[in-house]
Amino acid sequence: MSGVQEFENLEVWQRARELTAVVYELTSGPEWYRDRGLREQIRRAAVSAMSNIAEGFERRGDVEFARFLSIAKGSAGEVRSQFYVALDQGYTTKQSLARGFGLAKEVSRMIAGLARYLATPKQDTNADPGIST
Repeated sequence: MSGVQEFENLEVWQRARELTAVVYELTSGPEWYRDRGLREQIRRAAVSAMSNIAEGFERRGDVEFARFLSIAKGSAGEVRSQFYVALDQGYTTKQSLARGFGLAKEVSRMIAGLARYLATPKQDTNADPGIST
């Protein structure tokens, strides 16, 4: 990606990092310890979203990056789905999860936008724009 040298500078990675922190915060209460499997799975999904954005970026190829973004987007969706499980089991309230739901949706939208950007044909920046090839 032009201009961005490190994945830490990607806004989408920063938001995924924030989502991960929120998930860890939300799942640290005693009610979540009744269901260790759900707690660990939602944490893994949040970490997966963040990590796959970083790993794809580090591969330094748009096709590879897009593949990892697809995985990251799936993980963001998994976080949202698991929030619903927590709601249905009475581990938390919708109000408590509002920020997490919002961040998960935002991360998903940002990933989709970045994937669309990667899929668009790029002009050769070294070519003379006045000369067609």
